[in-house]
Amino acid sequence: MKAQGPLKGVKVLEFVGLGPAPFCAMMLADMGADVVRIDRPGAHGGGAAEVLARGRRSISLNMKDAGDLAICRDLIGKAEILLEGFRPGVMERLGLGPEAALALNPALVYGRMTGWGQTGPLAQAAGHDINYISLTGALGAIGTPQTPVPPLNLVGDFGGGAMYLAFGVLAGLLHARATGEGQVVDAAIVDGASSLMASQHQLAAMGLWNTSRGENVLDGGAHFYGVYRCADGGHVSIGPLEPQFYALLLEKLEIDPDTMPASWTPGDWPAARARLAEVFLGRTRDEWCAMLEGSDVCFAPVLNYEEARSHPHMAQREVFIEIEGVHQAAPAPRFSRTPGAVQGPAPKPGADREAILADWSVTP
Repeated sequence: MKAQGPLKGVKVLEFVGLGPAPFCAMMLADMGADVVRIDRPGAHGGGAAEVLARGRRSISLNMKDAGDLAICRDLIGKAEILLEGFRPGVMERLGLGPEAALALNPALVYGRMTGWGQTGPLAQAAGHDINYISLTGALGAIGTPQTPVPPLNLVGDFGGGAMYLAFGVLAGLLHARATGEGQVVDAAIVDGASSLMASQHQLAAMGLWNTSRGENVLDGGAHFYGVYRCADGGHVSIGPLEPQFYALLLEKLEIDPDTMPASWTPGDWPAARARLAEVFLGRTRDEWCAMLEGSDVCFAPVLNYEEARSHPHMAQREVFIEIEGVHQAAPAPRFSRTPGAVQGPAPKPGADREAILADWSVTP
């Protein structure tokens, strides 16, 4: 691999797990970090289809083997960042917990990714994204008035989990490079997803948000911020929050503003939504795109992930790339001087042992 990006030269050790920790490692690799993935002996996989594992190298280590455990300790001693996503206590039982790791490498940033966190009554309980965001209030705020709807695993695993882990270990890395002092980063999805709700906490404090789904500006309650069905069964989204944009929308839709209620009067939203729903059913999604896309009405078609690749805006920006026939998102964000790049497809487990040991100056 020929690394490039703002993190070129940063050594990251990843203990293979599921979900948010691998996504964090993927982002670091996309930015040029040398991410070494520790796989279990006999593990299978690799290849472009494993998008979350792209851009790494892999070494297989058996933690019950004294020689492999010694190699692992040596790798920890050479790393700047360690990532693990096990239940609290698992790494400690392997003899590789934070205390042992920081004794080997005092400047190490030890990133821990869990759902519930390292402490608390639920710390040892099993769970998944849907459970974690349930506890934060995020899931309770998303969906229809009748029922919450899981927002894929974007809010928990990847938004509240992986992104906060990446932010945390990079902040820790800056501190470690300035002071020589490493530390533990406890990244919990319940913490991160709660942090993502800061805007709703603010709106609630201002008296502009309540706990009932479908009654608020940003949760489908407002007729000027939502999704509408079209004549062909497709959908479009609108979001003209500002008065001038809302006025333009009504103009484009040929609706007399005097026949519509004041946009910020919640009691009038259901009737106004019904009016807009009737109008949007009058044309196909493509027809609405031809009329509204690119204007200041705050409009976009609702695309599936396959359609998104061919949209002119996404195509011009090269938001998506293809690796060995597998379509996936390109590295983000973008840098003017040190652009990131996918360093390669997911490695075959254990395939890079000799190269890793040589590059990291580890003697087996």
